[in-house]
Amino acid sequence: MTQFIPFARPDIDDDEIREVTEALRSGWVTTGPKTKEFERQFADAVGAKHAIALNSCTAALHLSLEAAGVRAGDEVITTPYTFAASAEVIRYFDARPVLVDVDAETLNINPDLIEPAVTAKTKAIIPVHIAGVASDLDPILDVARRHRLAVVEDAAHSFPTRYKGRLVGGIGDLTCFSFYATKTITTGEGGMITTNDEALAERCRIMSLHGISKDAWKRYTAEGSWYYEIIAPGFKYNMTDISAALGLAQLRKADRMYRRRQEIAVRYNEAFAEMDELQVPTVPAYSTHSWHLYMLRLHLDRLSIDRAAFVEQLRQRNIGVSVHFIPLHIHPYYREEYGYVPENFPVAYREYMREISLPVYSTMSDDEVDSVIGAVVDVVAANRR
Repeated sequence: MTQFIPFARPDIDDDEIREVTEALRSGWVTTGPKTKEFERQFADAVGAKHAIALNSCTAALHLSLEAAGVRAGDEVITTPYTFAASAEVIRYFDARPVLVDVDAETLNINPDLIEPAVTAKTKAIIPVHIAGVASDLDPILDVARRHRLAVVEDAAHSFPTRYKGRLVGGIGDLTCFSFYATKTITTGEGGMITTNDEALAERCRIMSLHGISKDAWKRYTAEGSWYYEIIAPGFKYNMTDISAALGLAQLRKADRMYRRRQEIAVRYNEAFAEMDELQVPTVPAYSTHSWHLYMLRLHLDRLSIDRAAFVEQLRQRNIGVSVHFIPLHIHPYYREEYGYVPENFPVAYREYMREISLPVYSTMSDDEVDSVIGAVVDVVAANRR
């Protein structure tokens, strides 16, 4: 029987170990020179002028909204088809997340629904680049410019995705990346803000470390000073050099890892595209795909089992799968706080009910890919109407 294939597995080798060991031996274990180098290299990698390394993408989203001026009573437009962080950071300000439905093909926010949701209280838009496909940014940016709204991209899935030839990270006002263990590059836990706006970058930097004045980390270097000033009530969101060391090693092989995920996605598409019971991911002409997730959808009317049974039968065949995402509006907090019912966002709810995510990561062997394909084909064959 096939050995269990996990849903995700990081691509770690001796290069990461050397980088982390170097950080430990240097004496810098918190924010220091490796963090600053990681920021410089990541900014270059996505074509942005500024990058701020943080301990999570959640922190990145929070700081970005703070820098954009979101305050209590404001509204921020986003999508229900996302992970908790995209909307919870809005609640940190006692602001209101305003959800709009998604495009049925890409599962990204539907640009046509954004402007009708804008009110006098709207301050920002958070488009989420689901799975690694870019949201259609031009119409979103057009609405934002006309209404003087900030665009904070949730790009947790989207390194290295391109939108109309440009890398995500240098397009919107602020872009937030995740380096969690399952992401396309990892620092264990970690995140990054990129922006081309110097004032926004400076605000995010200051607020990421207790609101202490510029270059607080240099207090412990030869050129540093014991004196510092707190200029705002900030947060504790800085990245450590240990994490940044992982990031530097991951960046060096990011292209190789990306190419391997592409190869796996092509194999899946070739295997599943002609099966009437399955719908392979859509990649619109304006976007590339990072293949952080391979989101397969089931045509349940052509199967004799539901999504839960499909997932269980794959698990019985030792395939680790997941579901992305349980829409925000059907979680207890959002139901109780805002009175949502599933039908409020019918596209998000319908597509969630038939989605499964298959393993797609650079350390997968060809045999493992074959096993995943074989298991999916077997489950379909055993449960075809």
